[in-house]
Amino acid sequence: MPVELPSSRRPPLVRFGERMALALGCIVFVALVAYLDRDGYVDADGGAVSLLDAFYYATVSVTTTGYGDIRPESETARLLTTLLVTPARILFLVVLVGTTLEVLADRTRREYLVGRWRKKLRDHVIVCGYGTKGKSAVRTMLARGTASDRIVVIDPDRDARARASATGLATIGGSATSADVLREAGVADAASVIVAPNDDAVAVLMTLTARELNPRATIVSAVREEENLHLLRQSGADSVIVSSSSAGRLLGLATQAPRLVEVLEDLMSVGEGLDIMEREVKVEECGPLPQLNDANPVVALIRAGTLLRFDDPRAATVQPGDRIVYLCNRDTGRDAAVAGGEPG
Repeated sequence: MPVELPSSRRPPLVRFGERMALALGCIVFVALVAYLDRDGYVDADGGAVSLLDAFYYATVSVTTTGYGDIRPESETARLLTTLLVTPARILFLVVLVGTTLEVLADRTRREYLVGRWRKKLRDHVIVCGYGTKGKSAVRTMLARGTASDRIVVIDPDRDARARASATGLATIGGSATSADVLREAGVADAASVIVAPNDDAVAVLMTLTARELNPRATIVSAVREEENLHLLRQSGADSVIVSSSSAGRLLGLATQAPRLVEVLEDLMSVGEGLDIMEREVKVEECGPLPQLNDANPVVALIRAGTLLRFDDPRAATVQPGDRIVYLCNRDTGRDAAVAGGEPG
């Protein structure tokens, strides 16, 4: 269950490849030096130094093995060895030792960063599954102002985790059906858990496990079939989104009121056009249900965790502690949310 923090550094394989190329370059350089001045070198068998002999000499020289069967004999060859071959040998050793030290340093650095990350992990959001639904949920949260370092993605698929990490998210490999994986993600201190796998049975098990480990977190689950909705609620989900029936209703509505579907799509597109926001009421707004202005109609109240639609008699007056749900455009919605003390 490795924790993978986003990193701006080059991939390890790229850095390793660069070091390997440099080491091989040292060998080739020494081999060319020996071959071009092959008359100044002595073979143990007394024969001429061939290109293969030159590469052999370069290999045993830069690795400091030094069998001595091929050695510089002339003054020119010894001078070239002193000025060119020895620095190449030192560079080869620096590359070798440097690579080893970097691997150890990277491991220590990673353990330090992961440890520090875990200590600061409070009131974060855990996304279980980074498929189409999970990715859209993350995109919405980021557009609503959630910092990327407050989101942790759990997914068993390496490619999905790579996509999440490229967005700046911390990821954990494994299935969120496992209590150990959820603990690794800090579920006990999480504010919210989004359950978005592709299988309804898996979603039920993820929800059950997350609720057992954190009775206080807000758990939002997605299911494909409406018949499984009650299972998610019984498992502890605070909200359940039925993807298939929601899409089906939009398809049916589009046959008779296509423009209305455009409005709904506009509402679901965060950061542009129409938006729906939530904020706590201000003291001066207590009393009759307020209208922020003509462009921002209030559509519901949230009172003690219960949603009251605008046509509910209990929503006729606003009480301290209520929260307003209202329609707005992107700019006025942000301004109103800030004026109300927090974003929706």
